[in-house]
Amino acid sequence: MSPPLDHAPTQLPSLKAADGAGIILDRLQTLYPKLIDLSLDRVQRLLTALGNPERRVPPVIHVAGTNGKGSTCAFLRAMGEAAGWRVHVTTSPHLVRLNERFRLAGQLVSDAHLESTLAEIERVNAGAPITVFEVLAAAGYLLFSRTPADLAVVEVGLGGRYDATNVVAQPAAAAITSISLDHQEFLGHTVGRIAWEKAGIMKPGRPVITGAQSPEALTVLRQCAAETGAILQARGEAWDITRDGATLRFTDAHGSITLPSPSLPGAHQLDNVGIAVAALRAAGLIVPASAYDGVARAVWPARLQRLHGTLAARLSNDFELWLDGGHNEDAGRVLAAQLDSWSDRPIYLVVGMKQTKDAAGFLAPLVPRATAIWAVAEPGQHLAAPIENVLAAGATRAGPDIAGALAQVAALAPGRVLICGSLYLAGEALKADGALPV
Repeated sequence: MSPPLDHAPTQLPSLKAADGAGIILDRLQTLYPKLIDLSLDRVQRLLTALGNPERRVPPVIHVAGTNGKGSTCAFLRAMGEAAGWRVHVTTSPHLVRLNERFRLAGQLVSDAHLESTLAEIERVNAGAPITVFEVLAAAGYLLFSRTPADLAVVEVGLGGRYDATNVVAQPAAAAITSISLDHQEFLGHTVGRIAWEKAGIMKPGRPVITGAQSPEALTVLRQCAAETGAILQARGEAWDITRDGATLRFTDAHGSITLPSPSLPGAHQLDNVGIAVAALRAAGLIVPASAYDGVARAVWPARLQRLHGTLAARLSNDFELWLDGGHNEDAGRVLAAQLDSWSDRPIYLVVGMKQTKDAAGFLAPLVPRATAIWAVAEPGQHLAAPIENVLAAGATRAGPDIAGALAQVAALAPGRVLICGSLYLAGEALKADGALPV
């Protein structure tokens, strides 16, 4: 396989952290000319200087993939907490505030705790080259090492093989969700190459769970597991999950269990639930039956999330307002399946994209299913694509922002409104609606 790609400088989005934490990260950002440069050398040097906190964390389930990583982490957390465990979680990106990336034994890290941790990292790093994302990965492991817990759920930031989170030698389990084209400028331009990057989280002798994959991706995952000595557990072979009326039926080598219907909507969540359950059962933990009830209580913002706040109040009660951060071709196909289930009412899309994303590919399956599509760009939206670009990709009207689009929708026949196209747009929508992640 080929070596990692070179990576150009990338502008850092607003971190929206507490003032002190933001100031520290602004200083650290000047220490290395590239925001994203996938490598483990710098973060391993920093972790060594910090006393290797990644070696003193609870059992880790490491989660990679293109789509579904965050939802899978949410199901893992919910099941762990339903079992009565203290669960650490680190995810990325954040939607509104940097604190969202670090959940310690059930609670988001406080501003003061986060600021003091970043200040310690800055002092120990002593001006050596480091990227902000490497600092954040180190911060997660440092925080996890100092707060007792029973499980740590770690989401890969980008790729897997050279992602800064990939420093735990023996995770309890790894999970790889659906793989498709995204971040090609960093990971490569074929599904096979991207699968190879994701497969880098595999470790010798450790279980790695994967759900539904394309033949190209699954072939690469099999090859990498064989080369690494990891134990690949693929859906349809080592485990499976099906709907059984109002419940789910999960089956693996240990037997079958009944699960409640997941709290996160969308047919695609069936795969994410199955990956989470399989990873939890393969991790060597004693999982009580009560854990599986957590599937019905998982929370993950901006993934087909119903909004009820300030933005929703711009529409009459006859409308439904939804939010999703999906932004690539595969996410477009998943949302199209959801729109098919909403075909009983008019569907209005409010779409804002990031400049580097394929707006036409995302919108292609959505255009024929939508009554009207508004192109928007919020003032605070990181690297927002020009409205003209989104119009050229298939949108039919200019917002020009969410508020403007909703004002136009309000004059039409009541239906469902979906704000989508970017996690950065989703963050702005959550702020405007008052639905802040907690």
